[in-house]
Amino acid sequence: MMWDLLIVGAGPAGITAAIYAARKRLHTVVVSRDIGGQAAASWDVENYTGYQMITGPELAAKFKEHLEKFGLPVHEGETVMRVATDGSGFLVQTERGEYRARTVIVASGRTPRRLGVPGEEEFRNRGVTWCATCDGPLFAGQRVAVVGGGNAGFDAALQLLKIASSVTVIDVAERLRADPVMVEKARAGGAELLFPATVKRIIGDQFVTGIEVVTADGLRTLPVEGVFVEIGSTAVSDFVEKAARNAAGELLVNPRCETDVPGLFAAGDVTDVFSKQIVVACGEGAKAAIAAAEYVGRLS
Repeated sequence: MMWDLLIVGAGPAGITAAIYAARKRLHTVVVSRDIGGQAAASWDVENYTGYQMITGPELAAKFKEHLEKFGLPVHEGETVMRVATDGSGFLVQTERGEYRARTVIVASGRTPRRLGVPGEEEFRNRGVTWCATCDGPLFAGQRVAVVGGGNAGFDAALQLLKIASSVTVIDVAERLRADPVMVEKARAGGAELLFPATVKRIIGDQFVTGIEVVTADGLRTLPVEGVFVEIGSTAVSDFVEKAARNAAGELLVNPRCETDVPGLFAAGDVTDVFSKQIVVACGEGAKAAIAAAEYVGRLS
């Protein structure tokens, strides 16, 4: 079967692209590991137009509900391994099979960056986690540390303040990068802010029992049962052949969301677009679908 459009990813960019593609009557399929992407891992979303406050999971559910109204096939739980050109368009291979499409929109988002310190992998899912929304409730009444002083780190901290007995935010920088309003909320909620501080290692037995950090005063060991790593993410683009990327691995796109490969579009956090925000990803997804529809129209 030849699809008009195949969309890789079902986060804000991919879902919005799918909705616009359906309205353009493109023969479209969505292939994604999950629904909602990073938006589903956010907590209090206060800057999405139309909602003064909505949680990430709630917003992801709204996205999914909107998509389902159009009846597009969504192949969830399927990971794309390769996107390559062939004589008539694109060959998309997954661990379950392969697809052919005239155009492709890559909206695969990003994956959390690792600390790369001793103990991180050893205690993975035994106290070390990269998702406060997913795993926060497991640490009810316990002491936790959040590594990362950006918006993602403070989003995690604000979630955990409602659950954990204590929250310490650790950041290597001399100045916190998060929005001041988030920092103020965390301080008001009782979070300890430790910066500049460098994580040396994560310690424990069967489970995490502490985290060692180096501060201006020397080595300090924090007794914690949970470590939430929030130090940014990397673009999930390694499966795309030929398309140009920047030094960070992000797909380079023009204002029409076109890559340098004809018929291959990209949208959202996997690209070099300015600002990684849910509302920006949605707008980029819409642009990519409109541009893809025009491209398919020229093929007819």
